[in-house]
Amino acid sequence: MKAEIIAVGTEILLGDIVNTNAQYIAKRLADLGVTVYHQSVVGDNTKRLLEAYTLAFSRVDLVIATGGLGPTKDDLTKEVAFEYFKKKSVVHEASLKIIEDYFKDSNRPMVESNKKQAYFPKDAIILPNNNGTAPGCIIDENGKIVILLPGPPWEMKPMFEESVVPYLKKFQQGILVSKVLRVIGVGESTAAEMLEDIMDNQTNPTVAPYAKAGEVTFRITAKANTKEEGKELIVPMENEIRSRLGNNIYGEGDTTLENVIGEMLVNKKLTIATAESCTGGMVASSLINYPGISSAFIEGAVTYCNEAKISRLGVEKETLDKYGAVSSEVAAEMASGIARTSGASIGLSTTGIAGPGGGSKEKPVGLVYVGLYINGEVKTKMLKLVGNRQKVREKATMQLLDLLRKELL
Repeated sequence: MKAEIIAVGTEILLGDIVNTNAQYIAKRLADLGVTVYHQSVVGDNTKRLLEAYTLAFSRVDLVIATGGLGPTKDDLTKEVAFEYFKKKSVVHEASLKIIEDYFKDSNRPMVESNKKQAYFPKDAIILPNNNGTAPGCIIDENGKIVILLPGPPWEMKPMFEESVVPYLKKFQQGILVSKVLRVIGVGESTAAEMLEDIMDNQTNPTVAPYAKAGEVTFRITAKANTKEEGKELIVPMENEIRSRLGNNIYGEGDTTLENVIGEMLVNKKLTIATAESCTGGMVASSLINYPGISSAFIEGAVTYCNEAKISRLGVEKETLDKYGAVSSEVAAEMASGIARTSGASIGLSTTGIAGPGGGSKEKPVGLVYVGLYINGEVKTKMLKLVGNRQKVREKATMQLLDLLRKELL
């Protein structure tokens, strides 16, 4: 079965709220083996909403719409759907009673417009709302199905799980099973090129890349009759991808780079300290995201000015004068200095030009040096990063953590 998701609401079009409903529904439909090829957002306008329904039903048999089930005049989702299906609506007494009781229990007056939420075609399947006043409904007419759900996520999600999932299961023909591999150290285009023949010849399972801040994820998706069958289909594809990308794959699923590193540090009984300039504490903050890091993380120092690098870390003034604060030599002394002064077995450092100003021809914005002290040795790496100030800092943090991860391997 193919489906389309329509989010109704001018506030979504204007960017006042984020359309998290479509993300949730799309994921749950995938679990049920329902394919979603299109999603759309339409404002509170009768003509444009009717056009959205017409276009959606021209290419799919199932449309799920969220939002616009309220009591006001600009809540049009139901009424336009009824118009599309040429259905007349009447009051649904059971729904009206629930709405009246809701206001009575809340000790609030119920205005006349709230009755609008209880009107449905006689043959509609009513979806009770246990978390608000707007019931949903399902209309199934000549092989075309529309499911109307409320907009607030705290109302939509329970209604979807309690009423929509059981309804859709009768149409289920197989399920989609996915596995996500998380990649760092290579860009999206490079990684995709390494897997080009796989992606060009994919059938079942399929592979799709997604670029994120500082990393790439590859989602392997198999269509199968059972979850176990889907997992078996994924294994050969996963093994082939792992053989090509190697240790650039740092994890899978919802794991994060800091969680992978935190677990390695704790399991290896290593201690760590950070000395940061341009990243301003991001490296330390990332490490601290891992629960239990207290047994490994000793301290983090933000040594932004040269005087702090000298007094806190023991960076030589001569090194700063000769090479400048943004240099491999200073990054090395920062990393060894924080390890020595804190007593940690590992020291990390960052120094660079995050922008937007401060760059030169020799040292442009985005130039960052990172340092790693471990096992009595210091390693540094020069990074040439692109993006605004925040992106440069984030990318520098991710690449330094990846340098540490690969060393710990």
